[in-house]
Amino acid sequence: MADCLSFRSTGYFSDLISDYIEQNQDLKLFYNRFPSIESFKDQITEKQKGYDDDNRKVLVEVLKEQYQTLSSSEDTKSHIESLQEPSTFTVTTGHQLNLFTGPLYFLYKIVSTLNLAKSLKENYPDFNFVPVYWMATEDHDFEEINYFNFQQKKLEWKTNAQGAVGHLSTAGLDQLSKSIETEFGESDNAEYLKNLFKEAYLKHETLAEATQFLANELFGDYGLVILDADDARLKFKFSKQIKNDLVYHTAFRQIEKQSDKLSKLGYSVQVNPREINLFYLHEKTRSRIVQKDENYYVLDTDLKFTKAEVLDLVDQHPERFSPNVALRPLYQEVILPNLAYIGGGGELAYWLELKSYFKAEKVTFPSLVLRNSVLLYSDKTSSKLNTLNAKIQDLFLSPEELEAQHTKKLSKIDIDFGKQKQVLEKQFEDLYELAKNTDKSFYGAVAAQEKKQKNGLDHLEKRLLKAQKRRLKSENELVLKIQTVLFPKRSLQERSLNFSEIYIDYGARLIPELMEELDPFQMKFLCLELTIYNKKH
Repeated sequence: MADCLSFRSTGYFSDLISDYIEQNQDLKLFYNRFPSIESFKDQITEKQKGYDDDNRKVLVEVLKEQYQTLSSSEDTKSHIESLQEPSTFTVTTGHQLNLFTGPLYFLYKIVSTLNLAKSLKENYPDFNFVPVYWMATEDHDFEEINYFNFQQKKLEWKTNAQGAVGHLSTAGLDQLSKSIETEFGESDNAEYLKNLFKEAYLKHETLAEATQFLANELFGDYGLVILDADDARLKFKFSKQIKNDLVYHTAFRQIEKQSDKLSKLGYSVQVNPREINLFYLHEKTRSRIVQKDENYYVLDTDLKFTKAEVLDLVDQHPERFSPNVALRPLYQEVILPNLAYIGGGGELAYWLELKSYFKAEKVTFPSLVLRNSVLLYSDKTSSKLNTLNAKIQDLFLSPEELEAQHTKKLSKIDIDFGKQKQVLEKQFEDLYELAKNTDKSFYGAVAAQEKKQKNGLDHLEKRLLKAQKRRLKSENELVLKIQTVLFPKRSLQERSLNFSEIYIDYGARLIPELMEELDPFQMKFLCLELTIYNKKH
């Protein structure tokens, strides 16, 4: 069973994203087409005209090479082959190489992408649509990805990491694997997960290879195509845009203008571009490139280039230039025949700063699809909530608001003094009429007395609520305990829990259930009840 809420009503999404989903007129300047089945007709036409089909051959060559050691499904193989055809397009999500997938929303990103591709194929049968997971192999923020949470414990990979995370050796993860053996337990589902971790991280040399294997094991049967774009052949296709950033600072100028417009509308800016939005990537180094006078320098190194030298380096070794968060979206859209990017609220917020930059580079801006968000809860939790006369939607309130609302709902005494306030206002209407015929000081005295008496009623209402909270303490504690479990650290479940914690209880039905329930065009927050068979909790 599933219930839906608007993203705004959850209280966990920014005004920018809520306004985007609600198609606020002020934001139309910042995106190309709002995602709907109908809007993809024009998106396809525009991408057909703007995409360089010569890139397809290189893309397929790279993918086939990266899949040589993987056991891929027929659907995935077919998708890769189809990318050679001008009638094939991609829909893409990107994500960091979080250990064992990281937070739950990784699954929701992939499922949203798979279902978007499926829906487009059903509605545009003359075209092919390939779901792509773009691995963020060039990131260097190791502390963001080196752990996952399991039953309130942080299972962490401790190693001395340098450079792009995709290049990291998986050596040493056998120690974490031993911890997982203990933490996961001995059920059949636990055994599957423990073996999956070992297969991914103990039998592959780099984090990129391990992540590709893991994502393929989980989603390969659905035709997912996984791409590591850290490749010289793909970077060569992006060399023109790399040079534009180095010489003309195109991204900096365009994104600053767009960001300023967003800021003037009252929205927070997600990304602040630099004059040069590239890192120098080589061996264990990923350091910013900066320009001083006529020369280019790599921070924290002794590397220095003239303009001619750095442009020649782009031609000779394009793989040494790694886009930052401002440039990576353009790289993606240059090398992929892509129609849509599926991302979370934070990601879409920075994509909304990029449209003018894409226009300046003459690259089609993709449709921006907010990934599905989900709160998973068991049938037993649902039963508890029913017993407590609470709804799953209530749990999105703050603990203070939830306790107050639940107290009012359970209380046999009416805690709302709204009727009394209406009576009071009616009484003062007569006094105000009388005051009109006297001097201003009397009118002011009436207003002051009304305010005083309303404040008195507010105070009494709060006192009564406090008293009822004490009487209903045990009932409130039960519902607050459920909230604490489903909203760890007062945040969304999907931003904290790892899929393993759900999988141990729910098993192999988890991903098929998500595939069945998640609709990327729904634009709602989903609360999904799962029936647990193998464990009571």
